[in-house]
Amino acid sequence: MLDAALPAYARPLRDVTRNAFRLFRSPPMILDHIGFNVRDFALSKAFYVRALAPLGIVILAQGDVWAMMGREGKPQFWFGALGIPQTGVHLAFAATDREQVRLFHEAALSAGGRDNGAPGLRPQYHANYYGAFVFDPDGNNIEAVHHYGA
Repeated sequence: MLDAALPAYARPLRDVTRNAFRLFRSPPMILDHIGFNVRDFALSKAFYVRALAPLGIVILAQGDVWAMMGREGKPQFWFGALGIPQTGVHLAFAATDREQVRLFHEAALSAGGRDNGAPGLRPQYHANYYGAFVFDPDGNNIEAVHHYGA
């Protein structure tokens, strides 16, 4: 099948920078929510509350060993001590601007996260990809990212 016969969203990307607008200004995320198990709920809760606050992400519901976080009343990030903890997960949280990315990184480090990449451009992804990376208490790679320039 010729690429031109495919819908725009399904065509192969030959120039990621040129196609970044199509990639990152698309319809809402395909996932409704994501969740995973953590080793120490209290420790993870303290970390995520502080790390995600600069992004406007707060706890929307919680129990004794679980929490659901999100913004605008949408609990899209769930975690809890309900089974075997996952490690090696990579989660990228959307930031509204580069300053939020910087504030996330600072807050996550002050909450006990380990640095995995200071705030900055990541041109290997596309020209305006601005992200910061921190390992959470379980070793998951947590990122804040902004795609739309300064």
